[in-house]
Amino acid sequence: MLSVPIWGRNKVLQVNNIEVVYQSAILTLRGVSLEVPTGAIVALLGANGAGKSTTLKAISGLLSIELGSVTRGNIQFEGKRIDGLRPYDIVKMGIVQVMEGRKVLEQLTAEENLKAGAFIAGDGTDFKKKLDMVYSYFPRLKDLKNAISGYCSGGEQQMLVMGRALMAGPKILLLDEPSLGLSPVLVQEIFNIVRHINAESKISILIVEQNARAALDLAQHGYVMENGRMVLDDTAEKLKDNEDIREFYFGMAVSGEKASYRELKFYKRRKRWLG
Repeated sequence: MLSVPIWGRNKVLQVNNIEVVYQSAILTLRGVSLEVPTGAIVALLGANGAGKSTTLKAISGLLSIELGSVTRGNIQFEGKRIDGLRPYDIVKMGIVQVMEGRKVLEQLTAEENLKAGAFIAGDGTDFKKKLDMVYSYFPRLKDLKNAISGYCSGGEQQMLVMGRALMAGPKILLLDEPSLGLSPVLVQEIFNIVRHINAESKISILIVEQNARAALDLAQHGYVMENGRMVLDDTAEKLKDNEDIREFYFGMAVSGEKASYRELKFYKRRKRWLG
């Protein structure tokens, strides 16, 4: 693991030094490790192509659909090794991924989408209770229950895929870029709902985000990825105060002036070269 241990709770999820290879040839992740304590929110930050979504797919088992596999290390959920299991079996254990891009079932109504989430879980005995819970978090979905999901707005679709995930009865939610393409007002609304779900339902959350400021305001701990590796981890508060995070992810230099990510990286490399 990296430098700073997460506070002393049991770990619901542990990713231990994994490597991921696509099509038996393309090395994508190199020695990636992270932990999610029970009931916590953990943020995974990084630029496009850093390996964030691949990390989530390694956990959820969706790598196999894309001809990828974990070739070294292991992934444990509640102390049991899960790398190599089928995605369906991983969902049944309580790990549910909300994929990037709002993957609704476009021809179905909003409520039919939610029913699909309960079907994946394989237990319809408390369907009504779960549905009421989802509608309590997302009242807008109750108004839209008979609407064709493909015609819903981006924000409504994001609420729908998150609600569908909750219908599967997760112990941990893997959220991939939930703010993507949404207005700042909707981003704030979605993140407030995530915070409420975590506080009330005690569902652990691992959230992948490029919106570092919003993610660190939400999470208790954060990891930063670059080029398929973990380069930094710390408490969310310390990451928000970290000079490099402020410069590279918030676009703000220590002086308070706007900073260019590319120029700052070049400057730091040049400074190292010159000693």
